[in-house]
Amino acid sequence: MVHRTVFRRITIPLLVLAGLGLASWFVFVPLPQEAGYQFVASWGRQGDAPGQFHDPTGIAIDGDRVFVADSRNGRIQVFDADGNFIHLFAQPGDALGELGRPMNLTIHNGELYVAEYFNDRIQIFGLDGTPKRVLGKAGSDGGQLNAPGGVAVAADGTIYIADFYNQRIQKLGPDGRFLRQWGKTGKTGIRAGQFNYPTDVAVAPDGTLYIADGYNDRIQVLTANGEFSHKWGGPFAMNLSGPFNGWFATVTSVALDRDGNLFVADFYNHRVQKFARDGSFLTRFGARGRGPGQFEHPMAVAIAADGSIYVTDFGNHRVQKWQAIK
Repeated sequence: MVHRTVFRRITIPLLVLAGLGLASWFVFVPLPQEAGYQFVASWGRQGDAPGQFHDPTGIAIDGDRVFVADSRNGRIQVFDADGNFIHLFAQPGDALGELGRPMNLTIHNGELYVAEYFNDRIQIFGLDGTPKRVLGKAGSDGGQLNAPGGVAVAADGTIYIADFYNQRIQKLGPDGRFLRQWGKTGKTGIRAGQFNYPTDVAVAPDGTLYIADGYNDRIQVLTANGEFSHKWGGPFAMNLSGPFNGWFATVTSVALDRDGNLFVADFYNHRVQKFARDGSFLTRFGARGRGPGQFEHPMAVAIAADGSIYVTDFGNHRVQKWQAIK
């Protein structure tokens, strides 16, 4: 009788804990809702010749042209949709038309916006490679930058910048005039509206802002009027990394498709994840490796008009192209 009582006292709590653990798993590790994506092609290898890369970072699409930030080579390379080299522009340096570790890219109204990590600025080029102007300089005041990682431009020309070491997102007017910021300059945090090395931003047509809160391993979303909306990534989006569906291990890039779905480069998990605008997990693709369809630290993602997904495969010094499984 004593043994049976002891058994119950041990077994019942264990069963309760197991049940809670199982329930938590289904709450915090969602199942895919879509079939996923399949590898199509890749191009590039390490080097400095045309078509070769040294740490490719950002990527952006304009029609059937693919613009790639060839980071350590200090240049932008342009390819067609199948990876055929077209041309390149810029070289390492800090003068107009030169680049210091270009990062995430965006295209707006026929211009390419380049976040320059080493030069603490945003440089704007024509799509033919002609340098146009520069926004920002090194510093922590409004409109100044400290290693920007990404930039987004709204339909009205408003500019949003992931100001990496300043731990904030800045909003500038089309002329570069400082308007406001989110996050406390130089201070990390895990609460809503606080950041831990933000890496990229994307703005939806309705003005909703999606923020890659890099080392907090999460996405934060702000409404068009700048109010916090929601966040996701791991339990309660509180800086808990992991390899599970919907979790992250450093977010380095975000991109929106025509349906408002968000694609996220999940750097240390060696994959890309796809979410609905409310943060619902849809699918993921990629795994660590050097073979076709494998990644060694995917850095950035961009979506073409036909739905093709392009990813800079940072550690493998190449670009990969993926398409939805039909």
